[in-house]
Amino acid sequence: MVRDRIKRRAHRSRLEPSDELVERLCTYVELLRRWNERMNLTALDDRERGMDRLIIEPLMAVERLPRIHRRLIDIGSGGGSPAIPMKLAAPGADLLMVEAKTRKAAFLREVCRQLELDATVVETGRYESLLTRTDLHEAHDVLTLRAVRVDGPLLLGLQAFVKPGGQLFLFRGVGASDIPDEIRPPLVWRATHPLVSTLRSRLVVLEKRRSGSMANKKRK
Repeated sequence: MVRDRIKRRAHRSRLEPSDELVERLCTYVELLRRWNERMNLTALDDRERGMDRLIIEPLMAVERLPRIHRRLIDIGSGGGSPAIPMKLAAPGADLLMVEAKTRKAAFLREVCRQLELDATVVETGRYESLLTRTDLHEAHDVLTLRAVRVDGPLLLGLQAFVKPGGQLFLFRGVGASDIPDEIRPPLVWRATHPLVSTLRSRLVVLEKRRSGSMANKKRK
């Protein structure tokens, strides 16, 4: 059963999700499974390794979120992971999911409806189209990104959505460097946290420095 699998994989990673959270995660996984039969939402499934990527990695990342003022934006949300499990584990957070493909965006909206997720919005389109939205500039505490090739131009564009002092969470797998080569100010590497040991996955955290912090660093 999906419920038992989630609990077992969580326990292996020293997590103890509540029964209520596990039930809501099961609902999400079942929705994903049904929609995946009709369209290619994600290559991740509910078998062992897929469950680790789909559910366990986001649950571990939640522990790194700021404790207050948690406004999240997820880029390229696809099948909803890591964004949906993170929202379920941190229900007080506001969440904006950005997905370019119409059918995938429709799935994300259905998940929000079925799970009655409040303070959750799905935007259909590429992130570049949202850069003209001044209401989204420096409006988020954390930006999450998975399964997207990270380079300098991408990071430069994405940091516009993050508040000074906010963070970018990069979900990295085997073969990806802990510190992207093309980090430029105002972004700096802050930390790399291990996620699921059997996958050798990591959470790379970049921080958007405040302008004063950058100035002080230059004077030192």
